[in-house]
Amino acid sequence: MIYVKNYRKKPVEVKAIINDGSYDCFLAIANRPFNAGSAVTQNNDGTIDITTLEGVMKVDVGDYVICGVSGELYPCKPDIFKKTYDEA
Repeated sequence: MIYVKNYRKKPVEVKAIINDGSYDCFLAIANRPFNAGSAVTQNNDGTIDITTLEGVMKVDVGDYVICGVSGELYPCKPDIFKKTYDEA
């Protein structure tokens, strides 16, 4: 028999930055120590493309970019970020 169980996310600290659309923000995302090696490109409209394990993901201006526990980068919408994370 298969049982559905409840699980709670382990408390982990991540690094995150808000994409404000500026070149300086892009550089902060693309360079170490924040970026662990993901391919990151900035588009003319201030959005950023990040290569993830799931493929290329677009980061809109105002979205967060999170550096995960294994150094991976991924985007997160502001409303989800605020429900999931507190400043450490």
